[in-house]
Amino acid sequence: MQATQIRRGMVINVSGDPCKVMEFRHVTPGKGQAVVQTRLRNLRTGSSFEYRFRSTESVERVILDEQQFEYLYYDGTSYVFMNTETFEQISLSEEILGEAVQYLLPNARITIEFYQGEPIGIQLPPTVDLKVVETEPSLKGATVSAQNKPAKLETGLVVQVPPFVEPGDIVRIDTAEGTYLERVKG
Repeated sequence: MQATQIRRGMVINVSGDPCKVMEFRHVTPGKGQAVVQTRLRNLRTGSSFEYRFRSTESVERVILDEQQFEYLYYDGTSYVFMNTETFEQISLSEEILGEAVQYLLPNARITIEFYQGEPIGIQLPPTVDLKVVETEPSLKGATVSAQNKPAKLETGLVVQVPPFVEPGDIVRIDTAEGTYLERVKG
C-alpha cells in the first residue's frame, strides 16, 4: 500500500520489524513532495520513534496472528496465559505487556498478537470492571460539581473518579484512555 493509506492502529513493516502506528499526519509543504509523518512503536522492542515516509513510498502492512487466551496469574517474574482452545500456557514479560498489566484480572479473556510465531502484544477489551481498594472519603454535602479524586484499583491502577465513589465499589474503566467511565455497583 502507499504511505498515504497509513492509519492509526495499523501494523507496518519498518526495517524488518513490525511497528504499530500510534499517530500519523499528512504534511504538504509549500515546496517539494508531500510526506506522511508518523509516530511508531516497535512491537519487538517496545521503543517509540518518529518516521517520515514520502507520500509515494510503498509500505508493507503486517498481518498479525491473533489467538484467544485467558489470563491465569502473575508468577513473580511474568504473566501466565492459557490458550482457550489448546490449553497451552505461555508466559509474557512486563516489557511485552506494557501498561496492559494494570487492566489484567485472573480469568480475563484477551487476544494475544503473534508475529512469526512470537507473542508481541495483547489486545485488551474496550472496558474492564475493577474494584476500588483505596480512595479519599467523600465530603458530606459535596455538590455534583465537586472535583474528582484519585482512586487506587485492585490492579494498582490509579484513576480519577467522582466524589461519590467509595472503597469496595466496582468501576468501569476505558482501557484505551485509562479513564473512569461509570460505577457498575457499589
